[in-house]
Amino acid sequence: MTARASDRARYDRATAHLEAPLAIVDLDAFDANADDLLRRAGGKPVRVASKSVRCRALLERVLAKDGFAGIMSFTLAESLWLARSGFDDVLLAYPSADRAGFAELASDPKLAAAVTVMIDDPAQLRLIDEARDGGREVVRVCLELDTAFKLLGGRVRIGALRSPLRSPAQVADLARAVARRPGFRVVGIMAYEGHIAGVGDAVAGRPLRSGAVRLMQAAARRELAERRAEVVRAVRAVVPDLEFVNGGGTGSVQHTAAEDAVTEIAAGSGLYVPRLFDNYTSFSGRPAALFAQPVVRRPGVGVVTVLGGGYPASGAPGRDRLPVPYLPEGLRYDPQEGPGEVQTPLLGSPADDLLIGDKVWFRHAKAGELCERFDALHLVEGDTVTATVPTYRGEGHTFL
Repeated sequence: MTARASDRARYDRATAHLEAPLAIVDLDAFDANADDLLRRAGGKPVRVASKSVRCRALLERVLAKDGFAGIMSFTLAESLWLARSGFDDVLLAYPSADRAGFAELASDPKLAAAVTVMIDDPAQLRLIDEARDGGREVVRVCLELDTAFKLLGGRVRIGALRSPLRSPAQVADLARAVARRPGFRVVGIMAYEGHIAGVGDAVAGRPLRSGAVRLMQAAARRELAERRAEVVRAVRAVVPDLEFVNGGGTGSVQHTAAEDAVTEIAAGSGLYVPRLFDNYTSFSGRPAALFAQPVVRRPGVGVVTVLGGGYPASGAPGRDRLPVPYLPEGLRYDPQEGPGEVQTPLLGSPADDLLIGDKVWFRHAKAGELCERFDALHLVEGDTVTATVPTYRGEGHTFL
């Protein structure tokens, strides 16, 4: 029996009493992936990206491990909710225009001490001030650096369109603007290199593209390490007591951790290891989060149909944004239908061994987005469900 076949047998036994659709997290795989992130971080603390987990119980589990410290959140409303729930170090990774949230943050000492907000433009400071509604708490801010790799004098850009702040002078100027404005304090710098951490460099069947990606990423790492160090020196000249410099992502943990200027690493997807992380040379993990759909039809030889399953991931549309049938091995989509909203035909010889009511296990393309489809995660240890915990959705929250 292959390792994947063994996993399928375990998951089927563990969930035999549960009706699909359902979602699971294999805790042995989850914990092994967490340990691997810590190993690659080389002693630097790892801040957990909550958008890649979206389950408070699992955030608590990973943060209980020595080496993990703090949360990187994705909306202000989520940040405040987590802080009210007892998480005392929450870095909001994206600027916000949530005026009601800023009014709450500025009026509550506990929230203001726990939550750090992201800025890259003085206009964001003005919005926060206009939203204070009498709140006088000092707002902790983090400055975001653009990490994109630029070639041909800037005519070619590789990387996400995020912050407009690129040079040491630009980031230091914003730090000075914050220092001049009462009610704010710069505590950190963040630089997320998504073109390095989030792009696979070993895509099956694409050797030339994979080689080009590796060359790009190596050059981008060198450029960013030099520029990030210069930015940190420039900002520390303005803010000597800077608390943290955050960088990285699941695919670049060990490279970013090697930079002296970086004090902490951000990662989250590496806990669940969705399908987009199958194509990396920098690490390999164990798929930990899966969902199951029930077989509801047998249209013919070599075909079964499962209920639903059309859960595409965000990003530029493409086949890589689709979930993949994972267990049993050997199933594939009908190219005329793909994964559907209410039914998904699956082709392949394993279909002939599946009965009505059997489960087919899928992996999502991304990590936490799976939790927007399910209100609970069944936690599997060995061949037993040892707990069932709510996702954000299960607690009544859909922050985005």
